[in-house]
Amino acid sequence: MQFNLEKSYEILERTPLILHELLGGLIDDWILPNEGPETFSPYDVVGHLIHGEKTDWTERIKRIREYGNTKAFEVYDRFAQYKESNGKSLAQLLEEFKQLRKENMQWLKSLHLSEDELNKKGLHPSLGEVTLKNLLATWVVHDLTHIAQITRVMAKQYKEEIGPWTEYFRILTF
Repeated sequence: MQFNLEKSYEILERTPLILHELLGGLIDDWILPNEGPETFSPYDVVGHLIHGEKTDWTERIKRIREYGNTKAFEVYDRFAQYKESNGKSLAQLLEEFKQLRKENMQWLKSLHLSEDELNKKGLHPSLGEVTLKNLLATWVVHDLTHIAQITRVMAKQYKEEIGPWTEYFRILTF
């Protein structure tokens, strides 16, 4: 599928609801385990998404629109959620994510981005030149990747319990 801003909204706007339905009200046994060092639990993923809403996606859109490829994006701290989420419940994080995403979607839609703007280039600190379209498509894939990550981490909680069926579930072997 080629990039389409309207189709992107379909995913970006649903992510908070998906996470709320998937994770809301679950016990810690489901939301706190991760896959090892420098990996995220479902709880961590929600905090990571919040940090992205505050410091990544909209800030990079603004940077591309204002500076093009003359000023690189700020380096993103992919572990900032450990400090920022400290002491918050998952319910609080899910609500915060929902509100931030709603505000960011309203703002993004208000830009009425043209095809020329979508093709405008920015400068990623390690990847080099990227377009605004690349950034927006990445935002969608980022959401989908973390939804998959959450379900993978949760599925692994029963890996030993399903016995010989393990071989039929690729989600358990990643």
